[in-house]
Amino acid sequence: MTREWRRKAVAPAYLFLCLILGGSVQGVWGNAVLQTLAILIIANFLGNPSRQPLTRPTKVLAMILGATIGLALIQLVPLPPAIWTLLPGREFIVDGRILLGLPLGWGSISLTPFDTVATMLSLLPPVALFLAVVSAGGKNDLWLAVALAVATLAGSLLGLLQVSSGIPTQSPWYLYKVSNFGFATGFFANSNHMASQLLVTLPFVAALGLSAAESSKDGRKRYSLLALVTGGIGVLVVGLALNGSLAGAGLLLPVALATLLMALPISRGKKLAATGAGILAFAGFLTLLFTPLGERIALTGASTSISTRQEILAHSVEAIGEFGPVGSGLGSYAKIYPLFEDPDSIDRTWVNHAHNDYVELAVELGVPGIFMFIIFLLWWASAAFQMLSAPNGSLFAKAGAIGSAAILLHSLVDFPLRTSAISSLFALCLAMIVLSRRSAATSKDLREARHLVIE
Repeated sequence: MTREWRRKAVAPAYLFLCLILGGSVQGVWGNAVLQTLAILIIANFLGNPSRQPLTRPTKVLAMILGATIGLALIQLVPLPPAIWTLLPGREFIVDGRILLGLPLGWGSISLTPFDTVATMLSLLPPVALFLAVVSAGGKNDLWLAVALAVATLAGSLLGLLQVSSGIPTQSPWYLYKVSNFGFATGFFANSNHMASQLLVTLPFVAALGLSAAESSKDGRKRYSLLALVTGGIGVLVVGLALNGSLAGAGLLLPVALATLLMALPISRGKKLAATGAGILAFAGFLTLLFTPLGERIALTGASTSISTRQEILAHSVEAIGEFGPVGSGLGSYAKIYPLFEDPDSIDRTWVNHAHNDYVELAVELGVPGIFMFIIFLLWWASAAFQMLSAPNGSLFAKAGAIGSAAILLHSLVDFPLRTSAISSLFALCLAMIVLSRRSAATSKDLREARHLVIE
């Protein structure tokens, strides 16, 4: 096994492991394995003197990530009582310590420092995968897409076994103690997260088939490949149906239309029309999701989920106002949410996330976190636009743009990025976008000159 071959194989193999082992924070040992391997991958990247220099978009992304990690580290810095007691939202801690006769002592911005550290460690797998993909220089795009497709197919088959179980709560096919029993969750605990993976896989499978068909000179083989890809897309759609995710169903049409735009050489007018249709489809989905009309037409379980999420969102907005500009600490949401619940309405159901990653980020990181995320969205929009505008943008980069957009949209109503699997998949999408921009620029620089060059 040559060193070059190993370098190409690391990213697909690690992506596959992330999708199999990183489906929930309940998988303590699986996540520990992923984080340990991530440290090795990152160390190998940093210690490799022959690695290619990072492109400007990659450096900007690294700066955004570094600033976010720095913000979380600042939240861990011990502060004297004279300072931390003045921070907004800390009154209940002061009152509690006084009531118990305990000294105030030193404290930090983060109300749950251990959860902050744990959340920071969960960033290791996506960072490692991004670096592994970038270091390979776009030479293993096909294998990355194959690894994603195989993992998704395996998850779909597992989901079929899960929904076929007579008594879901006693089924051995569910991998986690707390799960969406009765729905196809695959290697995840949450069916919505499985829906995210299915949605992201859709454009990558299309890119895989189109790329293989373009490279084949045999017409019969080309049509066979396209038929195989069509069958794979059909499996993904069936997987979404078994999955039962309302968000997944709502995002299917926009993702499918975007994939069609990626695959077909249609006119600009038709592209604009299809893009508008996708936006309207998603707007209609949000309207159904957040209005009483949606509750009346949804299934009983989904309607209950909708009303519960509206209540969670209201309490989360209240938490944002309470903790003000500094936030409650990265990873602290589950611990501070009970402070805003109505004591008379508390039951055995517990809330671990806001079901809106942006709102949860605002609660935990405050104004600086909101600022950093806005900068990231601007970076993502700029990188995706420039990649799509480049004449040599690859199919896999376009799939990465569609996949990352699907995850960002899904994060409006859930928390897919809080799992190692989806965060790593998101990192894959970003790496594809960055690599396509570099390859497009390189191709442009190396094309044959059409005019006389005087040196």
